[in-house]
Amino acid sequence: MRTLVNLSLILALVVIVLGAYTRLTDAGLGCPDWPGCYGHLSVPMDVDKAAAAQALFPDSPLEHEKAWNEMIHRYAAGTLGLFILFIAISALVKARKHAETPVKLPLFLLALVIFQAALGMWTVTLNLQPLVVMGHLLGGFSTLALLYLLRLRLKRIHLPMGDAKMRPLASFALFALLVVVAQIALGGWVAANYAALACTDLPICEGDWQSQLDVAGAFSVPEAVTYQYGAHDYAERMTMHVAHRIGAIITLIVVGILLWRGFNRAQSAVIRSSLNWVGLALVVQIALGLSNVIFMLPLSVAVAHNLVGALLLLSLVGLNYKIVRHA
Repeated sequence: MRTLVNLSLILALVVIVLGAYTRLTDAGLGCPDWPGCYGHLSVPMDVDKAAAAQALFPDSPLEHEKAWNEMIHRYAAGTLGLFILFIAISALVKARKHAETPVKLPLFLLALVIFQAALGMWTVTLNLQPLVVMGHLLGGFSTLALLYLLRLRLKRIHLPMGDAKMRPLASFALFALLVVVAQIALGGWVAANYAALACTDLPICEGDWQSQLDVAGAFSVPEAVTYQYGAHDYAERMTMHVAHRIGAIITLIVVGILLWRGFNRAQSAVIRSSLNWVGLALVVQIALGLSNVIFMLPLSVAVAHNLVGALLLLSLVGLNYKIVRHA
């Protein structure tokens, strides 16, 4: 079961990277149907199948590269779903012999991945509706985080208990985790609405940007036939981008305070190591975020920004778990 969880954790990271790559290459509608592609289990490649596919979806031109991006992501996500199903079954079987085997978490993971599949379907059928796209991203990050939590529970890390200095840090570490989750959600909203390049100057946007802020419009969902390439106007997208930048500053401050307090209090080498990973992920993530603006959203940097965001989340999940165990 531990091996299966470890493999699932790696695969979940791969799925997040593939999802980011699919979104950033504008391949979210590379296949206009679900779960297949133009009525096939894989991308139709020969001339006859491609012609039939085009006739079936005349408003969705077949672009093989985008279609393969989307289908590879679906194949990986489907495999992850099967892995999680096997984990849930394994947990139920093992729980009969070992009462300490976690069961609720694997079953919740299975329910989550089923809902995540539904979100994947709605992403296509609702033409990239931003709330669905952001929910799909958050579902992927949640699946990853819960798999890591399950791994930690199965690993049964042994820590010295009863360190009174760690107790006040527990609630702040949870707060920092929630701040990072909120920032990931803001990033997902920016990505879902194609607002990453709505502001290309540092440290603030170009021109008289503050007079154009539209918070109500930025966090609404306008009616549209399709949401591919975005349905909001420039002012609304710029407001999303500004909100994400403000969130990044808040995240930097909150996690920075957590690191400062943690290193001043922690005596355990295990917790200090976790703090090091949080700090490293935070620094790299801020650098990638700045690079996205400076270099105009290069694909490799934007994908890495998603990956390191996931690693920052994992490092904080691990830190919270170890602090609670330690305190």
